[in-house]
Amino acid sequence: MKTSTNNASFDDAPCLAYGRGVKDLLSQSSASEWVDDLWAIYSDHMAFRKEAGHNPPITEIFLSFRELVFFFQKLEVGRMEVRE
Repeated sequence: MKTSTNNASFDDAPCLAYGRGVKDLLSQSSASEWVDDLWAIYSDHMAFRKEAGHNPPITEIFLSFRELVFFFQKLEVGRMEVRE
C-alpha cells in the first residue's frame, strides 16, 4: 500500500524553522554585511580580551565565530547545500 506524505516531514520542521530564521536575518542585512559585522564583533572581542585576561574557552569562541563567517560566506555566493 502506498501512502501519501507531506512535502515537509516532521523531521524537517527544525530545518524549516532555521531557514525562516536565516531568512529573517538576511532581510535585515545582506550576507556580506553580516560577515563584516561578525569581523567587527570578533575584533572588538579580541581587543577586550587583552584587558579581561585569560579566557580558557577562546578556542571554542573562535571556532563558533569561524563557522558563522563560513555560513554567511556560503550564503553570499549561493553555495548552501539544499536537501531534497
